[in-house]
Amino acid sequence: MDSQPTTAARPPHSAPAPVDAEDAEAALVENYPHLVRLAYLTLPAALGRHRRVLTAHTLVQRALPRGRRVADPAAAQVPGPRGAVDAAYALVRQEVVRGALEFRGRAAGWRGRVPAVTNALRPPYVWGLRLHPEAGDTDEPALDRALAALAPAARAAYALGELEELADRDVRRVLAAAGVADPRSAVNEAAAEGPPPGPSFDGADPCTVQARPTDLLRRRQHVRVGLAAAAAVAVAAALIGLLGDSPEPYAAAGSPGAYAQGYLAPGKLVRAGRTAWTDTSRMDFTAWPPRGGRAGDQELLGRALKVWEQPGSRVRVSATLGTSRGVPAQEPQLLYAADVDSASVVVFYDGLRIVRYAEARDGKGRAALDFARVDGADITTAAVVVSRTDGNTRFLTAPWVSSVTSHDLLKPDGAGQALHRSADGVSDPVRMPGADAAAGACGTSWPVLRFEASSGLGEHRAFLLSDLGDVVPAHLTYSLSTPAAPLEATGPKALASWARTACQLGSMRGEGVRSVNNWQYATQALPESGGSATWVCTHTDTWRGEGRALVLFMPPGVTTGAAGQGTAVGQSSGDTGACSGFVPHVLAGALWKSTAGHWYMVAAGSADVTRISATDGLQASAKGSTMAVRAAQGTRAQLSAVLRGSGATLTTLH
Repeated sequence: MDSQPTTAARPPHSAPAPVDAEDAEAALVENYPHLVRLAYLTLPAALGRHRRVLTAHTLVQRALPRGRRVADPAAAQVPGPRGAVDAAYALVRQEVVRGALEFRGRAAGWRGRVPAVTNALRPPYVWGLRLHPEAGDTDEPALDRALAALAPAARAAYALGELEELADRDVRRVLAAAGVADPRSAVNEAAAEGPPPGPSFDGADPCTVQARPTDLLRRRQHVRVGLAAAAAVAVAAALIGLLGDSPEPYAAAGSPGAYAQGYLAPGKLVRAGRTAWTDTSRMDFTAWPPRGGRAGDQELLGRALKVWEQPGSRVRVSATLGTSRGVPAQEPQLLYAADVDSASVVVFYDGLRIVRYAEARDGKGRAALDFARVDGADITTAAVVVSRTDGNTRFLTAPWVSSVTSHDLLKPDGAGQALHRSADGVSDPVRMPGADAAAGACGTSWPVLRFEASSGLGEHRAFLLSDLGDVVPAHLTYSLSTPAAPLEATGPKALASWARTACQLGSMRGEGVRSVNNWQYATQALPESGGSATWVCTHTDTWRGEGRALVLFMPPGVTTGAAGQGTAVGQSSGDTGACSGFVPHVLAGALWKSTAGHWYMVAAGSADVTRISATDGLQASAKGSTMAVRAAQGTRAQLSAVLRGSGATLTTLH
């Protein structure tokens, strides 16, 4: 892998994978207000706020693909609202922008009331009400007037640049994927003639609306028709009731399966004893007792099991990478069942997976069924997500957890705050990392949880877990001399290292991460009395067994906090054991500029490196595990190293 300047941290592009409808729906639901606002600002202001609100919501809800689809290769590399490259979100965003750009005005044959876009888009009619966004802190009409003067593509370019904080290059990629013939002109028009950037953009929110009545006299004329229609509906409902029971609200209809045969049934659920964890050699989910106020609710448990077997169309099903979505091979174990916030939640464990079912307490809306692989869990697998609401997360904690405190990983010297838990072990809401950050940014804090745990055999452990968007949070560790024996990331050195690398965790969201280890593998004295640089290799282990490695270069100017993160200078493009206990070797290089303005190629390998060489653009060699040689700005070179003992050749990550 070529060495890069310390300012280059973008990962290499790879072909986007096909996106399932379930993944696209998860991306849409998670980013729904964001996508609606994008559509609202791209649609023409001449529609009026009422029709524009309805059309924006409809565009987003119609953006789901049919079957498996692949986002445009260029647009799929554009970051989403939280900075990560997400093919599912890229595909949905692409369709939302395309629909807003293809808006044609009013539909012929609908008496001028309903706007139409491609695919005969018909927004819902809100009977008796006129909707408009709640006023913001700025002059929304002025913003509308400025956007109305732009061509549709330029409006989309402005919205993408301001709302998603995309660079011009990335805006052009999204526009091209949405079918814009000349994206460059659209970006230039938005910059030259569009509204000024900044606070003026923080105006109306089409997901927060006010309602006013329509013409009341005209509505009276439709009362008789409405009453007749209501009577017809009532008759139809009565006939359906006479013909038979209504189907399950969430489970799909089908032939009798494991549930009907008694294989999946509330009475068959495994229930561990209340104190089983105090006298066992397996500190994992098998020792978790059933908890929650509805652990004995046979109806709720039955619905959850039926949906597990045959989820219906009203169920959003998700699974971490490499996790099966099928029925279990044995009777599952009940871990939790209760009402949490606005949902009824059930958590199962089947020996390989955590399965979380959630339905609205009022029976309306959609249900969720989440699968997460957790084979090989241990004492540090001490929390399961039971609820996510408005950027806040509640965790069900393991029975062996004695206390939990919340810490900011970007502030290693900050004091933790005790986190209250209910008698059932459910925590108070915890802010998700990055929930308050701008699109593509790390934010000013990275909340993590410190757990204090004690086994029944007297073993005491303190460890850190970070929420990365999966059902089970990731375990953070630290290594100083060798990655073969990682330490808990609770000491001063570990926290100082993580404070300078925490923002890299954002790229690991939704990847099914089990643990992340920071290995400070080298310290290098820089030329011209430039101080001491630190080289860190971050290794990520997933529950499916794959590993990723990322090398960070941290010159003396790198401190702590969101503004002082290390620069990525090397990473694996696929599964690797590098920087782990299996392959405790690593080599990386970067271009570094001294205070005098001189450029150097600096490189560092792990302690077992005896010589480093550079070729292809730079001819240099140095004994030992570090190298620093003068080089021209922009120099690219291939690095290699010789390992002590075996004499094997080590190359940079690729």
